[in-house]
Amino acid sequence: MPTPGELFVGMIMGSIGLGYFVYGRKNGRFVALACGLLLMVFPYFVGGVWPQLGIGVVLMLVPWLFR
Repeated sequence: MPTPGELFVGMIMGSIGLGYFVYGRKNGRFVALACGLLLMVFPYFVGGVWPQLGIGVVLMLVPWLFR
């Protein structure tokens, strides 16, 4: 059973992921699209607030590093 913190972090990561996904689809940027999809999906498979935050931050930085 997920804790409230995990649910909150998952919701935030999913919202940011949706933004990345829409941005990547509209502008033809595959890296942003893929990271957005991963940001929306990974909270279902990763437990714990800190691991979710760590993976989420890395996935949010990847499109900026590969511009």
